[in-house]
Amino acid sequence: MASRFPRARDGLTAILFTVMIAAVPALAFAQDPHAAPSRKKPPEAPSKLPKVGADKTKGLDFLFGALKAAPDEDSAKHVEARIWAIWMQTPSDTAALLMLRAKAAMEAQQMEIALKLLDAVVKLRPDYVEAWNRRATLYYLQNDYAHSLQDIEQVLVREPRHFGALAGLGMIMQDLGDDKRALDAFRKALAINPHLEKVPELVKSLSEKVEGRDI
Repeated sequence: MASRFPRARDGLTAILFTVMIAAVPALAFAQDPHAAPSRKKPPEAPSKLPKVGADKTKGLDFLFGALKAAPDEDSAKHVEARIWAIWMQTPSDTAALLMLRAKAAMEAQQMEIALKLLDAVVKLRPDYVEAWNRRATLYYLQNDYAHSLQDIEQVLVREPRHFGALAGLGMIMQDLGDDKRALDAFRKALAINPHLEKVPELVKSLSEKVEGRDI
């Protein structure tokens, strides 16, 4: 895997492995599958997505540029929805159906069923970024930070611009008390998508905490 994505792994994903090793004591208490789900939730695709073209790479490059240049919140949300729509695309009808069922299971709080469905998608289509991201979210909601970090790494190896995964990484680091790495992840997410909800406030509060107030 590393040889296929050398540049992506040189940055943030390389840090993730170090974070996981350093955070083992904290992760030990976070892996209770019966723990109550966290109230926070990483950014995810809206319920209704627009139709998009088949050229993912060219489409995403254009849309990420448009996202940074969006003049207002409504315009940004429209562009963001198109990005999510591309990420959600899969050439496999089976994978698409399993993803729908996993989403329904998560909404019904049937987490074990959702996990089995997402495991099947990842096994069927390991190149499908959103399967890894959805499973990372599920693990996060179960407070299973170790497995969530592993799946976030897989997302960022395949799509380093995935602002949802970066925001999720920031939430995990914040929960683990690593404010410096949380701030770094939130800043990366915000640099890609300046219109993420609540993230600017998190960056502001963590900046003051980590770096101190401006004099």
